[in-house]
Amino acid sequence: MTSAPVIPRPAATVLLVRDHPHPPPGRSPLQVFLQRRVTEMAFAGGMTVFPGGGVDASDRPHPDRWAGPEPRWWAERLGVDADLAGAFVHAAVRETFEECGVLLAGPRTPAGLDRLRADVVARRRSFDDVLAGAGLVLRADLLHAWARWITPHDYPRRYDTAFFVARVPDGQEADAHTTEAVEAVWWHPDEALERWQEDEMQLMPPTARTLQEIAGFGESAAVLGAAAERVIRPITPVVRRDGDRLVSVLPDRTTFPAVGFPGHLA
Repeated sequence: MTSAPVIPRPAATVLLVRDHPHPPPGRSPLQVFLQRRVTEMAFAGGMTVFPGGGVDASDRPHPDRWAGPEPRWWAERLGVDADLAGAFVHAAVRETFEECGVLLAGPRTPAGLDRLRADVVARRRSFDDVLAGAGLVLRADLLHAWARWITPHDYPRRYDTAFFVARVPDGQEADAHTTEAVEAVWWHPDEALERWQEDEMQLMPPTARTLQEIAGFGESAAVLGAAAERVIRPITPVVRRDGDRLVSVLPDRTTFPAVGFPGHLA
């Protein structure tokens, strides 16, 4: 008897983008922040990914600490209910702060950002407590929806992941100070894709497809503008065997190597 598919856990990931002031010859200014996860991670171990992670119980928007489009607006944008939409956005901002130190909050960047981040990572204080103590609000208006990907049905660990794009706020820097990644680097999208095609970088299908989508934009403003025009529909790849390898097949029939998921299909 075939068992029912595992219910996907909500998650959020953020494409942090910026413009390099002096790009190398042949490269556009656009760069995106990518992290290579530690090999021992249960999900996507060794993969190069955008910052992000699972929604947790604390990811519930507080109306007094929220600026920008409300959860009901995000619900329409992402095709989910308002509670889940708010949790997606909250998790995106929290995870970006935890994993690379970029705080999508305002109206200013607070002093002692590293200390506040350490408190959140160590769970000494909740993210909302940090915002409230610093007199900040979550800036939902700094996020732009890009896509929604759901792990294939036949995997034991599944995620329903909202992909957002955001430009790094002025005066802030993304870093690699996280235990979940062994390195974190700003990449030109086409450069990362070249490394992937040369087997020097491992990308899961959603990451590879997203890099392909943004590689044609020369600057971060163009990516943000394109995000506003995108229609967000859940993408659930189908995994099948192609000769001696497994491939993920997207709804448009594009195929990618099926890598990065635990318990690959036999």
